[in-house]
Amino acid sequence: MPDHWQVVRHTEAALEPELPIIDPHHHLWGLSRAAREGRSLADPDLSGFERQNLRVPRYLLEHFLADAEAGGHQVQASVFVQCHTMYRSDGPREYAPIGETEFVNGIAAMSASGLYGPTRVAAGIVGYVDLTLGHAVREVLEAQIAAGNGRFRGIRMMTAWDADRSIVGRLGEVPAGILRATGFREGFAELAPLGLTFDAWLLEPQLPDVIDLAHAFPETQIVLDHCGTPLGIGAYAGRREELFPRWARSMKEIGRLPNVTVKIGGLGTECLGFRTESWRVGASSAQLADLWRPYVETVIEAVGADRCMFESNFPVDGGSCTYSTLWNAFKRITASASSAEKDQLYRGTAARVYRLGVDAGREGS
Repeated sequence: MPDHWQVVRHTEAALEPELPIIDPHHHLWGLSRAAREGRSLADPDLSGFERQNLRVPRYLLEHFLADAEAGGHQVQASVFVQCHTMYRSDGPREYAPIGETEFVNGIAAMSASGLYGPTRVAAGIVGYVDLTLGHAVREVLEAQIAAGNGRFRGIRMMTAWDADRSIVGRLGEVPAGILRATGFREGFAELAPLGLTFDAWLLEPQLPDVIDLAHAFPETQIVLDHCGTPLGIGAYAGRREELFPRWARSMKEIGRLPNVTVKIGGLGTECLGFRTESWRVGASSAQLADLWRPYVETVIEAVGADRCMFESNFPVDGGSCTYSTLWNAFKRITASASSAEKDQLYRGTAARVYRLGVDAGREGS
């Protein structure tokens, strides 16, 4: 595996190493999507996500553990989030994503054996189904739950869309307004009866859509990924002072919705326009804390520590820093928080939302 960011980005020793962490958002893949599609770093139309996919074509248990253990943070458990990997190559198309759950459940079982250390990797699994199947998605959801062997917790259907296609590239190939579409909402209605969460990855201009969705389905737990993905590239470049207040107002609206929690992270991607992913020598945790603080503090103030959880989004955010440096940046920002607030932000909210016990990794092994 090319160690692009590890070669030029320095691993910091953990701050507050005794603080327990559940990482509620990372990926694993045998061969990244961009690599499978034959993309190249020389392609002129690559999005930042595709570029990082190509720099890290393989990310498996040993790679995640190497990142998690390097700095000395106490990562107790993690949640895998779908990334279009290891789909079944035969059978009905709508069942193909079950292959991803089977693949990750195997890794989770390896981790739960204890032979790879104390961190319980993929103690929870967030997979994919096509919710636009409507009510017919119920059988696919039940098959996903079975494949997860007690670890399957929810669905993420990536719905990021913008008229400026350069922002997320091929990851944005969904219809505009999909969160308000009838077929999507019919499928979405099947989640709560099965006790499943919905991870929402979308872009800041789409936040009114997820707010409307949360109002329409108050019984469904929605997890907003990556702080709602504020934008600072493409058509949004150079507009931070204009756009930040609009994003902050949306966070306040989300704060009034008890069925929505927020993952704080994804701030190391190119979407925000900080360009840390292009620095030859990676940013330090102090530099990242300065850049990220306005977003992190705004979310926590608007939503509350008991409905926020820090995430690594690795290896995607690895384009900007090492795993340890990322957690140090968060810890710098929350240095003045109470012990109870830190417990919620770094462990408690994730454990509650994804139903992970103290001995989370041993469930469903």
